[in-house]
Amino acid sequence: MRAVLVVNPKATTTSERSRDVLVRALRSEVDLSVRYTRRRGHAMDLAREAAQEGVDLVVTLGGDGTVNEVVNGLMAAEPPTFRTGATPAERLPALATVPGGSTNVFARALGLPREWPDGTSMILEGLRLGRSRTIGLGRADDRYFTFCAGFGIDAAVIHRVEQARKRGRVSSPALYLRSTVRQYFLASDRRHPAINLERPGESAEDELATVIIQNTAPWTYLGEREINPNPDASFDLGLDVLAIRQLRVASTTRTVTQFFSRNADPHGRQVLRLHDVAEFTLLSARPQAFQLDGDYLGEREKVRFTSVPAALRVIC
Repeated sequence: MRAVLVVNPKATTTSERSRDVLVRALRSEVDLSVRYTRRRGHAMDLAREAAQEGVDLVVTLGGDGTVNEVVNGLMAAEPPTFRTGATPAERLPALATVPGGSTNVFARALGLPREWPDGTSMILEGLRLGRSRTIGLGRADDRYFTFCAGFGIDAAVIHRVEQARKRGRVSSPALYLRSTVRQYFLASDRRHPAINLERPGESAEDELATVIIQNTAPWTYLGEREINPNPDASFDLGLDVLAIRQLRVASTTRTVTQFFSRNADPHGRQVLRLHDVAEFTLLSARPQAFQLDGDYLGEREKVRFTSVPAALRVIC
């Protein structure tokens, strides 16, 4: 089996020594080539090139941002040969994800351990046993995402965290909490919801303040704690949506508290939830912060979301 390991050398939980251990372990099972990212977006190019070379497996070492880039590179690739009528999952290389970031939501949603040595052991076992599954993806306009997207306050919080990390702050649950509080109280136009949600054949939902989209559950983690706005979201179904209509202090606090519940079921007058949705569009009267898989992508006034079933085969 031919494989390519795409390494983000800035992965927060690995060192050069640990990367060497990983490479040796993988080479005990596959014919491995190692390629390092050098800039934002480079993992996308490396994954596309690997698929075009006809490799059987692409492995990532990095966080959710690296995984997202690799997935987009694979989905954009044109493999040298494939069966007529084959699905993307059948014609593209399989994906294996070694957790190397601070949160690793995608890897953990697949059932992999949080720490990279344990995750590597499980991936090696999966390769030996031929253990894989096919998952669906989400797509926002022309970009794919694996586990979540956000339009509004959650994306603005991610932007705040990214700016803090550029100033040398360490990514941590405390940093996310402080950023959320500051964004909510100091930078959100909470009194004038501006987002509309439109679905084919359905009445539009208007005056939404912020929207969370999930392709699986959980949405993210706060340390070891799962956060579940849409607990029924699944890689095997369409997209799930949670929107908050008014960001009032009392109702928003109650809704966010529900996210953390062991049997999460967010509900209330200010909450809109949609399950297993194939297609919808978000439109806003003013630009909104936008994120995919925890990666801030700027501001948008319109984004079209679609579910892409049976898109990718993953080792788990």
